[in-house]
Amino acid sequence: MRAGGEGNSLRGVAGNAIAISTTTAGVLAQVLVEPGESISAGQPVAIVEVMKMETEVPSPVAGAVSSLDATPGSMLEAGAVIAWIEPGTETRVASDPEPGPEAIGSTAVRADLAELLDRRRRSRDEGRPEPVARRHERGGRTARENLDDLIDPGSLVEYGGLAIAAQRARRSEEDLIEKTAADGLIGGIATINEGLLGESVNCSCAVVSYDYTVLAGTQGAIGHFKKDRLFELIERTRLPVVLFAEGGGGRPGDTDYATGSSLTARAFALWGRLSGRVPRIAIVAGRCFAGNAALAGASDILIATENSSLGMGGPAMIEGGGLGSFAPEEVGPIDVQEANGVVDLRVADEQDAVAMAKRLLAYFQGSLPEWEEPEQKPLRELVPESRRRTYEIRDVLATLADAGSVTELRRGFGKGMITALIRLEGRPVGLIANDPSEMAGAITSDGADKAARLMQLCEAFGLPLLSVVDTPGMMVGPEVEETALVRHCSRLFAIGPNLTVPLLAVVVGRGYGLGAQAMVGGSFLEPMLTLAWPTGELGPMGIEGAVQLGMKAELEAIADPDEREQRFRDLVAGLKHHFRALNVATYFEIDDVVDPAETRGLLCRALTAAPAPRAGHGEDGRDRVPWVDTW
Repeated sequence: MRAGGEGNSLRGVAGNAIAISTTTAGVLAQVLVEPGESISAGQPVAIVEVMKMETEVPSPVAGAVSSLDATPGSMLEAGAVIAWIEPGTETRVASDPEPGPEAIGSTAVRADLAELLDRRRRSRDEGRPEPVARRHERGGRTARENLDDLIDPGSLVEYGGLAIAAQRARRSEEDLIEKTAADGLIGGIATINEGLLGESVNCSCAVVSYDYTVLAGTQGAIGHFKKDRLFELIERTRLPVVLFAEGGGGRPGDTDYATGSSLTARAFALWGRLSGRVPRIAIVAGRCFAGNAALAGASDILIATENSSLGMGGPAMIEGGGLGSFAPEEVGPIDVQEANGVVDLRVADEQDAVAMAKRLLAYFQGSLPEWEEPEQKPLRELVPESRRRTYEIRDVLATLADAGSVTELRRGFGKGMITALIRLEGRPVGLIANDPSEMAGAITSDGADKAARLMQLCEAFGLPLLSVVDTPGMMVGPEVEETALVRHCSRLFAIGPNLTVPLLAVVVGRGYGLGAQAMVGGSFLEPMLTLAWPTGELGPMGIEGAVQLGMKAELEAIADPDEREQRFRDLVAGLKHHFRALNVATYFEIDDVVDPAETRGLLCRALTAAPAPRAGHGEDGRDRVPWVDTW
């Protein structure tokens, strides 16, 4: 009696014959053997079709076909017998088939895989020798070379690498594959700085790069779709992102989608929505205009190379508007964009830009496991005893911070204010400081904007803030009021008091008036810790001005000029004693006056005691700031 069995090919035995049965219901599409034919174990005996899918029915053993029980076209139920096999000496079951041609060690490549591998090669630098060579001849690096330098080796998960430009209506697919690799936009997720920060830190990031070798890095339809996909992914995963923005803006030549205004592209809205949610670092090398410039300008930190030209409108748009004819190098060159504050960091070339991007990104990724502490005793001498003598505040900052950890932002703009990212015992910290060598450290509109934006950046991403104070106050005079000083300087009073990240303050020289209060969140009682050095002076206004105004009537009543001048000096000396930090500390208007060499240790201990803020969120779980101003 013939019986059924289990497995891919159900087995029964009648004498020595074994039944070959189907495990699925369907139509017998094809019988692949004939009675008397010898077959091997695992060899297909028939094909059963169900829902347009074909399933092979293999023989569990080697042997000879003794008979067939079904014909092509028959409707079969699961378990129906198709054929009988007289087994030979070999009895290898189908679940353990003979190795086929695609087994491990085979050198054969299927046609579909070969096509994929070829397409991938052609979309990468090795398959595009001519545009790569042209890029190198101009002294630049390709987009993929920059990304390879930026990310940890082998960590890139690319999105849309096989995309081509939406121009099938006027160009062949072969031409588009050859000349529009990835539609000029490379993007994905990767890790950056794992070797620097260690395994305990999540170093996952997003990377997006325009490819200038593809249609001048212009923004195509498919490229916009890719950006949309990546930007939404970044928002969901809260990944920091580095953007290489070189390119010519919108592309008019795409044909494969219907549009009237072309103003429904979502990339700018999605990129803007990331503000305050994830750190966004943009790199501009070469020409960057229009839409590409808008993305760069809306980033949190903008790095630009010496050969960069950055503008909201490129030469074609300028000429089209009837505004003249200009070379690309005349539109937004680096000297202009550094001095006006557009560029945060000026670097030599793409290699330096990538190195700086990695350095900057690390501040937002976490603490370093190792650091070097500079010798602190030199701090005792860096601020001169003479209150009228200028000095190099950057030497003070470099000594307070971990060795080599100071990265200054917007150095060429608002020069009386220094903004930087530093580390204290490996911990990333934001820094604002007055520079007494520039307009005595008085706060201008540009300086206030510069400091206010760093405050926002620190608040958004959970970085503590250190304020190093040496200022005579806000800059005054009719000319500076023409710069809207009232509104610009008041930004510090709107943002500083609302910080939730730890704020620490050190008064190393003068701390006078509203300017001093603006540097410390509105009041010397706002910081978590307010320290002063013995050289510190604190008061409602500068000493000489306070005497001239407050004692004006008394001084004018003294007829003798020499006597009047002596009285003025006596009053200044008395007020200087009253305003000095040691006296102010007796009123408990600051927390302590310290040996400068002890400052770093006190700051680090205070930061250790402070609760670690959750980057991007306040105590209620909501975003601390809805966005970070672009200015």
